[in-house]
Amino acid sequence: MPLPDSPFRCLVIDLMHESLLPWLQALGVEVTYVPDVKKEEVPALLPDYHMLVVRSKMRITDELLEHAPNLKVVARAGAGVDNIDDGVLEARHITLLNAPEGNRDAVGDHTLGLLLTLFRKITQGDRQIREGQWLREANRGEEIGGKTIGLIGYGHMGKAFAKRLQGFDCEVLAYDIKSVENPYAHVRLTSLAEIQERAQVLSLHFPYTKENHHFINGQVLSGFQQPLWLLNTARGEVLEHAALVEAMQAGKVKGAALDVLENEKLQTLSPEQQARLTYLKEHPRVILTPHIAGWTQESYVRINQVLVEKLKAYFESQK
Repeated sequence: MPLPDSPFRCLVIDLMHESLLPWLQALGVEVTYVPDVKKEEVPALLPDYHMLVVRSKMRITDELLEHAPNLKVVARAGAGVDNIDDGVLEARHITLLNAPEGNRDAVGDHTLGLLLTLFRKITQGDRQIREGQWLREANRGEEIGGKTIGLIGYGHMGKAFAKRLQGFDCEVLAYDIKSVENPYAHVRLTSLAEIQERAQVLSLHFPYTKENHHFINGQVLSGFQQPLWLLNTARGEVLEHAALVEAMQAGKVKGAALDVLENEKLQTLSPEQQARLTYLKEHPRVILTPHIAGWTQESYVRINQVLVEKLKAYFESQK
């Protein structure tokens, strides 16, 4: 049943930067911050709240929302909304707020760092020196300049990476299924087919949905005309890892930098997933990072700023 006339009440169930609470309170929001709550305990709490802030603790499902008759807003503290079931918020007229603007710069920085690390064999050289080896010729790398770099996904994250490529004298091609504006003169929007024909580097920047599960698969990879360097800072599920391993074994993919994996709960890997991860870990031209592309001190705060500004706009729209 509806809550009595009271302040707008918000439940925060994931660990957030400390700035969030005073900013919400400045908008007149009554906040309950329980980052240690178990996901099994959340349904019983929901009837008392108008807003839920979640990072990745749990999925937002229709079954969960049965316990939230007063919920007006779900705020996802990050860019991706793949932990929210399709259509469940719309069906209940619940507003979704997320914050891709909050960590896009962090993702752009990280993606560029991965590419430089791959090209200049930085991790390999570091490891060899620690093992007592000084091998200069074996660590002769490549330059970004002169390369054709293809971006699949040209939203906040793709544009942030493209912006950072501007000074490298490379060609940047971008493809997106949505109609997008092109804010940078050095980027040309094009088709997937042209990216397959011309790209030497492929960087993935599109969100995960059921429709694009394994969008980058064996068929797509086989369509690339040149040996490829592959970067994924999007979601692990958009890339078929079996196809990636096969393409690397065949020399179709020269190397890869992955911030995301097909299964990031490493203790639950199937034998097949474990075999693929072992191959990637042992490959000299693979870099792996633990889903931290958007994970900086600055983005930790900026995500809160974006969510609070969007909540303020929501309140204005309700007047």
